[in-house]
Amino acid sequence: MRVITLPEYDVCTYVPPENVYGILAAPPCTEFSIAKGNQYRDFVSGLEIVNACLQIIWTCRISGSLKFWALENPVGFLRQFLGIPSYQFEHWEFGEPRVKRTDVWGYFNRPVSFVKQKPVKAFSGHCYGNYNDSSIVTCPDEYKHLHLSRADIRAITPSGFARAFYRANK
Repeated sequence: MRVITLPEYDVCTYVPPENVYGILAAPPCTEFSIAKGNQYRDFVSGLEIVNACLQIIWTCRISGSLKFWALENPVGFLRQFLGIPSYQFEHWEFGEPRVKRTDVWGYFNRPVSFVKQKPVKAFSGHCYGNYNDSSIVTCPDEYKHLHLSRADIRAITPSGFARAFYRANK
């Protein structure tokens, strides 16, 4: 497994190795997020990263080794560019105490969620009548050296989903 992310790697210049088995891409949602409200959106720069992810996927698929691929992003404006996703999940369905509907496009086996009932204190990150406790947003150990912002930490693919996705597609 290899995590392709800044600052070590830039998807816009990354050249994938041969024999990539699968890809789970998660481009930043900043420009596509509904949470951005009526603020200016730079779809061009957002789509540069999405296109770079897709280019990596296509390169690996053309080589013949790619068994699955997925591109995930919170529900938002990316649908207007990629269409309706083939799968959608909530973070709490995979053991994370957050409400964050996430779309997934691609060619993959669907992961099986292991939490069937939404937790009473599911954190949305907003104060819209939902439980709001910023202490829930903690940085995974493998990313602590990057000193990520709260928004960057919230953008990390949930580990429970990643593990379930791996099990479904290995």
